[in-house]
Amino acid sequence: MGIGFNYIPGNIVAPIITFEINSGGQFENVSRLLLKGHKNADAPAIILDNVPIRCNSVTEAIAYFGKGSMLAEMVIAARLNAPAQDIWVLPIPATGTAEVRTLTVGVVPANGGYGAIEIAGHWLDHTIGAGDTAANVATALAAKINAFQDELTKSALPFTATAATNVVTLTARHAGDIYNTVDINIPAVASGNVFGTLLTAATTTAGAGTPNLSAGLAALGDDPFDWWASPFADATNMGRYATALSDISGRWAWSRQSYGHVFVPKTDTTGNLTTFGLGYDTRHISTLPRLSGGGDATPPWVWVAAQVARIVPWLSDGATGNVSRNQTGLVVEGVKAPRDRTRWMNDYASRNAFLVSGLSTYGVRTDGYVTIDKIITMQRTDGAGNVDTTFRDIQKIGQLVYALRRFRARLQAEHGQKAIADDNPGNLLALTTAKDIAATMVAIYREMPGVLENPEVFAANLQVKRNADNPDRVDIYAPLDMINPLDVMAANARIYSQYTAAMAA
Repeated sequence: MGIGFNYIPGNIVAPIITFEINSGGQFENVSRLLLKGHKNADAPAIILDNVPIRCNSVTEAIAYFGKGSMLAEMVIAARLNAPAQDIWVLPIPATGTAEVRTLTVGVVPANGGYGAIEIAGHWLDHTIGAGDTAANVATALAAKINAFQDELTKSALPFTATAATNVVTLTARHAGDIYNTVDINIPAVASGNVFGTLLTAATTTAGAGTPNLSAGLAALGDDPFDWWASPFADATNMGRYATALSDISGRWAWSRQSYGHVFVPKTDTTGNLTTFGLGYDTRHISTLPRLSGGGDATPPWVWVAAQVARIVPWLSDGATGNVSRNQTGLVVEGVKAPRDRTRWMNDYASRNAFLVSGLSTYGVRTDGYVTIDKIITMQRTDGAGNVDTTFRDIQKIGQLVYALRRFRARLQAEHGQKAIADDNPGNLLALTTAKDIAATMVAIYREMPGVLENPEVFAANLQVKRNADNPDRVDIYAPLDMINPLDVMAANARIYSQYTAAMAA
């Protein structure tokens, strides 16, 4: 190869020994997890709505977004599942009406007793003393709700509380109908739970409203936010995701190439969920469903943040091949399975029906831990109504992002800022050819054995040509053969009382 320079000119005369320094190119995948949600009203003024910000720790999340805020709880859940992941947060202003619930304290037993209540899966207990009044109990319970913060995880409650006479009033920290999903449960306790008959729960004001994500999505620009966890799955915001991630004008467009994929939770009946799934046909969205019926101790914003954080470290790891792996059985930290076991998504028929309807699935172990089953995109057809499973697996999205970025980085390092020629007989550094570019493509392909397979077939079918109408342009046809996750193993176990003689020979 001829020797060329980017900075040292060829016509200097004065004596000098000099070196110019250039990078030979070293690829490193940058893959961020982006959490969308609400901050508390008393969050610091420097934390702006609709402006993404990096959040390195749980302590930082609580300081930035407020104790018990949607975003603080999402960061806590994400960090439990992805301790080293690069996490960014996009505060979205809440709109609408905040939900209000009441806990009315009835006639207190004269001898007192033990009471326990679960709010959003967090256990609070209170020992009622002999002679305590309903007002005493209400005041103490409100104080415990406001003060609660899990010592291990730093998680807090989604409500603030006040007490007046014998009534505890719970107000959601944020406006919006999503808070209607928060679970309050009076658990059964072997020694007895006086709250079971002492407390009466009611909703006095239902939460209403959904946020407008448009400004926040626009603020992302073309920064590398690959994986988005958002609790908002209403039709309007689903449309906004599709626009932001469009292949024509959005982040997946040829002119932008910034990529991204959004995960949303959805709780409803089996029929409504499958209708929802069949209503979309896009590889840019994944839905993480739960069956309705109550008993979901984990709020939807925590549900989605935890599951996404559990798989993102693998989806971002093309170098070791983790991006291609089956994810079934990965334990999700910080979430609880529905209390009603009939709502667990463990039967094969339901899981299979959801998956062919564009819905992802989860599992529950016998010890109650929630696991990843299979997370998919919502794309089911080729756009013309024909079934097409090419982009069904979420692994395919991670593979694409990794491979395309690596191709671009190496092509830029080896062929950027050069001239294009049909041939380079002088082997000049300033020139490149279609043959040189093809060699680079094949070499990069071989460097991704955990993402791409059959490099010889790729090399045989790769086409690199100068454009017939624009001599400054090179066109590349690159047929990529992605490695697939091993999801199904089917064996025919044929049973014999005795092998036949022919088989034994």
